[in-house]
Amino acid sequence: MASVGATLAPWQQYICHACGYIYDEADGDPDSGLAPGTRFADIPDDWACPLCGVTKADFAPYTPPDLTALQAQAACTPLVAARQTPGVVIVGAGRAGWQLAETLRALDAELPITLVTACAGDVYDKPLLSVAVARQLATQKLVRETGAAAAQRLNVRLLAHTHAIRICADTQQLRTTRGTLRYDRLVLAHGAQPALPPSLPAALCWRVNHLGAYLQLRTALGDTPKDVLIVGAGLVGSELANDLALGGHRITLLDVQTEPLARWTAEQAGAQVLQAWQDLPVRFVGGVAVASVEKLQGRYRVTTECGQRFAADQVIAATGLQTPSRLAQGAGLAWQNGIAVAPDTLRTSDPHIHALGDCITINGQASRYIEPIARQARTIAADICGCAPVPYENKPALVRVKTTSLPLTLH
Repeated sequence: MASVGATLAPWQQYICHACGYIYDEADGDPDSGLAPGTRFADIPDDWACPLCGVTKADFAPYTPPDLTALQAQAACTPLVAARQTPGVVIVGAGRAGWQLAETLRALDAELPITLVTACAGDVYDKPLLSVAVARQLATQKLVRETGAAAAQRLNVRLLAHTHAIRICADTQQLRTTRGTLRYDRLVLAHGAQPALPPSLPAALCWRVNHLGAYLQLRTALGDTPKDVLIVGAGLVGSELANDLALGGHRITLLDVQTEPLARWTAEQAGAQVLQAWQDLPVRFVGGVAVASVEKLQGRYRVTTECGQRFAADQVIAATGLQTPSRLAQGAGLAWQNGIAVAPDTLRTSDPHIHALGDCITINGQASRYIEPIARQARTIAADICGCAPVPYENKPALVRVKTTSLPLTLH
């Protein structure tokens, strides 16, 4: 155990090299049995990162860098290049956009960086949205750093609540709702959006794919138990079902497959989760497809193609993701079920445009997980800053299923 001197020392933070999760000694990791105040040195060696599943050995001490610290690290690009150039424009201020901004700034303290985002640009850990109710996290604590504070810390121009309208690739310009931006390099990090089948009207279903929608859902659920119907029992749907059930809500989980987490049938993930849910208010109904959703007297009625009917206070769609195509296809970028990028450099078919995160595909395959983002950012930043190449390695992601009743690590 830690010594008395260590106990009195300031709380430290440690960052996961794989996914960027920050372990804060003050907060601990209660879902894994680590109480608040657990020193990193006292964590068992077989503890796993709650976001990506790697071990304690993949963590390192972390201090949030400020601009002064980043300037001290900048040794790759001559500062005199700064400064009448448009620099880099990043579209999207989720994990991928901010990760790239910070990685670029570590390589070049003076590079002009503009971040365009339709939201406020606040920095948060998206996987926490799947466990926040069970952890009793107040919604205001989900934001790790405001967008304005992060922009100031990194010396980034943040255009919040701004929509990217069109890429003019021939003139290297991005049209936005706040004017036209020139760029030397453009990076698309705008993520993916929920894929809704026609039977699930957008006006009647929640889609929990970003912080803003999640906060609205939490407000709608209120402080009393509700009947919640979730369509889709994949990774997101199963995690939300588990979290909301632990928060006291009554869950009905529907899927066209006969068990949850059907993608990992070989690992018997669905059977294990159903066993763990036996004492929770979760009802799983498999082998059904939704035919319609109706709003009747303040509640919702969901009817399946086989004629079953379910009543609910709220309906959540967790039916997969798709990359929005307007920006990329308007610019004539190659498309393969997403923005097609080169496997090693993550460049698109336009040499001045890169992409990373949920919006990209490599050989037609998406990998919409947290772990690859930091590696993708290092690859793109090295290419933009003219450093030694850091080829991206496309490898299967280790998936940490945050069903806290039975956490699973899947391949």
